[in-house]
Amino acid sequence: MKWTGVIPAMTTCFREDGQIDHGFVAQHCEWLVDNGCTGVVTHGSLAEAATLSFDEKKALLHTCVRTLKGRASVVAAVSSLATSESVAFAKAAAEIGCDGLMVLPPYVYVGDWPEMRAHVAAIFQATPLSCMLYNNPVSYGTDFLPEQIAELAGKYSNFQSVKESSTDARRVSAIRALLGDRLDVFIGVDDAILEGVGVGSKGWIAGLANAFPRESVDLFEYGRAGKSEEAFELYRWFLPLLRLDVVPKFVQLIKLVQQELGVGSARVRAPRMEVTGDELEATLRVIRHAVKTRPQRASSAFTQSKQAGS
Repeated sequence: MKWTGVIPAMTTCFREDGQIDHGFVAQHCEWLVDNGCTGVVTHGSLAEAATLSFDEKKALLHTCVRTLKGRASVVAAVSSLATSESVAFAKAAAEIGCDGLMVLPPYVYVGDWPEMRAHVAAIFQATPLSCMLYNNPVSYGTDFLPEQIAELAGKYSNFQSVKESSTDARRVSAIRALLGDRLDVFIGVDDAILEGVGVGSKGWIAGLANAFPRESVDLFEYGRAGKSEEAFELYRWFLPLLRLDVVPKFVQLIKLVQQELGVGSARVRAPRMEVTGDELEATLRVIRHAVKTRPQRASSAFTQSKQAGS
């Protein structure tokens, strides 16, 4: 597992009957990698993981692993209410052939450090797969502090990466100050990617990459190469879209972007509902302005790949 580059947190595409559209998922995996992404993360928050059954999650992994066939990494997000279920799913992901795990704290319950340490340690120890710890105190209430992350890194050799979604790029600096290059730190908040790269982030777990993978890869690579003018020009165009990733209805909005670009559907599972009214119109204005002013390098590889496969 190489923790580097742009790895989209994939949305889950549903058919009209509410079931997962595995044909689209496979095609989407290929398109993302064709446009420069180094892997995919399945059934994270953006994928509506809380609405997916254990078996549906396994089926998604089978589709992604079978499709990418070693071309790029497949990372399984591990999230549940109970530690025992998380451990069972981690083992299932290893058996299916995933390359790594993204380890989340348990849903709903916000425990103290000894409880959270025991939870993630059980998942780390469940398989030999390389693990990324997902720190998102804004959404989950659990905040893995840099000193706690350093403690885990000292005990578990397969703990190799952190997805830092605290919205504070200084956390990247703080982790690196304690651990150097022991962990590959990723940014998990779309509208903080250049700030994160500036202090040493090795990669980006990206949301809008589901609709704009080429622009996401270009932005990350410009930042990593120190091409500040090119990076900021692209960032300025991209920011109104990237900010859709940091609001409560980020799932609905990113799926709406995909639908408008012709690379997905806006369908979501209850209790979520598609946006309507003023919220829909405001988002459509953002999307359509972005499409109208899209940088010329924009790729049409998705349409081409659909035609080639038909």
